[in-house]
Amino acid sequence: MPDAEQCTFCRVVAGHEPAATVYADALVVVFLDRRPLFPGHCLLVPRTHVETLGDLPPDAVGPLFERVRRLSVAVERAMDAEGTFVAMNNRVSQSVPHLHVHVVPRRRRDGLRGFFWPRTTYDDGAHAERVRASIAGALEGADG
Repeated sequence: MPDAEQCTFCRVVAGHEPAATVYADALVVVFLDRRPLFPGHCLLVPRTHVETLGDLPPDAVGPLFERVRRLSVAVERAMDAEGTFVAMNNRVSQSVPHLHVHVVPRRRRDGLRGFFWPRTTYDDGAHAERVRASIAGALEGADG
């Protein structure tokens, strides 16, 4: 795990890296993405360094997502958007190894296609059942 001086988002939280801060409280900092998909694209990061959602303590999940919910409403209103796209990567495609939630204003036919991947199908009902059972079993041993 990188220390605060190595993590870009820890440096933003500490005020050592410039950011267009939208909101900050004891738990999170929200700032504009430097390379937004659309104007108003925000990143919400916890003040405490955790790399992924799985690393976030269970008692912090609710408070974090209360703020995500509030931010999604605010971005939609402020940007006169038709909706928002809320996304989080965990390791794969995570450009900064610090948990962060993207909140992006959306409009119909805005051209955003990059977050939508090709869909697939299960080979058959037995394949779907094997996958379902595997995930269900992993949930039994998961934290929280």
